[in-house]
Amino acid sequence: MQDGLLDLGWGGVAIAALIFTHITIASVTIYLHRHSAHRAVDLHPIISHFFRLWLWLTTGQETKAWTAIHRKHHARCETEEDPHSPQVLGIRKVLLEGAELYRKEAKNKETMEKYGFGTPDDWLERNLYEKHSRWGIVAMLGINVVLFGPLGLTVWAVQMAWMPVFAAGIVNGIGHYWGYRNYETEDAATNIVPWGILIGGEELHNNHHAFPSSAKLSSRPWEFDIGWLYIRILSALNLATVKKVAPKPVLVPGKTGVDAETVKAIMVNRMHVLASYARDVIKPTFKAELKHADDSWRQLLKSSRRLLVRDERLIDDRAKGRLIVVLNQSSALQTVYDYKVQLQALWQRSSHLGNHELVAGLQDWCRQAEASGIQSLRDFAARLQSYTLHPAAM
Repeated sequence: MQDGLLDLGWGGVAIAALIFTHITIASVTIYLHRHSAHRAVDLHPIISHFFRLWLWLTTGQETKAWTAIHRKHHARCETEEDPHSPQVLGIRKVLLEGAELYRKEAKNKETMEKYGFGTPDDWLERNLYEKHSRWGIVAMLGINVVLFGPLGLTVWAVQMAWMPVFAAGIVNGIGHYWGYRNYETEDAATNIVPWGILIGGEELHNNHHAFPSSAKLSSRPWEFDIGWLYIRILSALNLATVKKVAPKPVLVPGKTGVDAETVKAIMVNRMHVLASYARDVIKPTFKAELKHADDSWRQLLKSSRRLLVRDERLIDDRAKGRLIVVLNQSSALQTVYDYKVQLQALWQRSSHLGNHELVAGLQDWCRQAEASGIQSLRDFAARLQSYTLHPAAM
């Protein structure tokens, strides 16, 4: 007996529910996140409005509120003003009450005014999507019942739970608490898994915080961002225009000496530079120290490995004490760690320094690194001088 317009059976309804929730995820990551919040991609008006309509039906989410809250998250990440940081509020709070945290921050008029600029302000937004956000959810319930009969209630319940659990909970919670890191950003963002499928690519959260304005969230060859795949398809159909992706370092073999071009290239690629330093300088130095360590020293070294590359602001007092012990016992690790901190300090002060000061500072860093007596550090300093933004002009 056919209960709804679509007589799909249990299996068919389950598949339909997954398709519906995946469209919602795609709407969030492509429209709200990459298009509205970060302006990484422009969408054709037809696609943009489809996403707005679908989000109104399945989440009741307002574009301005989501955009403003996310922008504030980046601007105040891991501070008391961050709307949903598990480092501040605790992982349990963000996992279980992520949607409530969104609703609370959406009532903050200062957040909406300061971070909600550039979002839709047409008649539909003012008089329907924003004014009657709950109507869409009710309409979706009716649509599901008409399509699937009584099973439509279950489909609707899954839709209502999907975003609070996976986006507001898992991405904002686990994505700042557990996982792996390609880039040592100044916040605690992590990549949950290397295959961004279930949450549309948002699983690659550390990559996103390293390059917030990139339309592509995958970074390593083994990572997959399904949201980027959809954007590429829309682009091929002239329904989307990619505005920006993460930069890729350009090195010119044989280029020596530090000039203004070198400094600009390093600033643009600083996340790559820091990742390269961790891989090519700290890692071999650590391995050399580990090779000659006794059992007790080896155990302490292994427990401190990640601390050698982690931003100092993300290390608690207990871990910092362990790191100090390790650095005090190894002059080589102390040296490469100090040079890492000095390099970070240079670009952290870049907004307060002129080009001449930045060039002089990087020249001095490279000169001292080459005289350090540590081969990996010397090689890195030489390679750093080959960075450029315009290889064709070399």
